[in-house]
Amino acid sequence: MSGHSKWHSIKHKKGAIDAKRGKMFSRLIKELTVAARVGGGDVGGNARLRKAVDDAKAMNMPKDTMTNAIKRGTGEIAGAAIEDITYEGYGPGGVAVFIEAQTDNRTRTVAEIRHIFSKNGGNLGENGSVSWMFQKKGEIIVDRNAADEEKIMELALEAGAEDVGGDDESWEILTAPEDFNTVLDALKTAGLEPLSSDIAMRPTNSVQVSGAAAQQVLRLMEALEDQDDVARVAANFDIPAEEMEAAG
Repeated sequence: MSGHSKWHSIKHKKGAIDAKRGKMFSRLIKELTVAARVGGGDVGGNARLRKAVDDAKAMNMPKDTMTNAIKRGTGEIAGAAIEDITYEGYGPGGVAVFIEAQTDNRTRTVAEIRHIFSKNGGNLGENGSVSWMFQKKGEIIVDRNAADEEKIMELALEAGAEDVGGDDESWEILTAPEDFNTVLDALKTAGLEPLSSDIAMRPTNSVQVSGAAAQQVLRLMEALEDQDDVARVAANFDIPAEEMEAAG
């Protein structure tokens, strides 16, 4: 399991993500709007919008809130133009960081992200500086106790997953982006509710960090994830599990 995937798995188990439900709610509204703007308001023909709607339902978002967000995306309701934008940089220890954001003000967002990097021992880079070290993949994390290896392998691979791995606490299922929804549906139909599921950038290599540098990397990750316009952060750190547990 990649370091960043492990980090999110630990945070899920400790309730740290649930503690940020309000911020996640705001991000989901943005995602609904952007997904509808990019691919249209038909859930059946827009896989990105379908995922956003499913996530919003899981957060018990009111139907009217979802509908209005989608209508802002399609232009049926007036609202600020929100767009996808990515940022790239390096954290402590040479850790590569790839950020996916959604903003209605690029100037504000880049200034805040640059400040977060500099405050936490990193540097915001140019487009292309680290993106070559990442691939877009569907990533589904399932609690290890939810299914044995034979069951998880059979379900995931038959549904079209590329790989199944994990550690002592979680299963990690990887898919091509276009197969993500099919694999996710198969797992849910079998009664396996993921700890997390998303289509995101995944590192193709890793940088080992520990001690003070590792703690600084994790502080950078937390600060970036807390920034209002940031939707996802991917990084190629490899930090000992016990250090992540302590920080998580």
